[in-house]
Amino acid sequence: MSIRVLKSSATKTHLRLPRCERAREREKMRLIVHNMLSCNIRGVVNKFPLRIEPEKVIVKEVDFNPDFLKHMIAKIDWKALVDGARSMGYPELPDHPPTTLESDESFLRKFHHSLLELNLEEGSLVCPETGRKFSVNKGIPNMLLHEDEV
Repeated sequence: MSIRVLKSSATKTHLRLPRCERAREREKMRLIVHNMLSCNIRGVVNKFPLRIEPEKVIVKEVDFNPDFLKHMIAKIDWKALVDGARSMGYPELPDHPPTTLESDESFLRKFHHSLLELNLEEGSLVCPETGRKFSVNKGIPNMLLHEDEV
């Protein structure tokens, strides 16, 4: 299997898998999923957004669908998406989405990349209130609580 490294540092690795390998890869934790997750520890008030501590990020190409993106933008917590994308090494999203999306394909492509193509392969999701880390292994977040957290 050949993998192209996009960006590497002591704590982060960005990989682009060849098309044949991407076809065999199962779904990974994308930012669209991250935008729906929260900390469910009993008594926690500040549950969202979970902070991302990436160790390995994979970029998987997904077909561009502007209609889907225009529909999704109203459902996404924008600040959580921007913070998540930046923590995964993608600083291209603006602090606020543009007011008119129809004429801004450049923005939609950046939104598409961050929402659907960035995949957290290894790392942690951290509760903003308690600091509890939920591990992400092989793209699967482990959100199970300990007995004393239920």
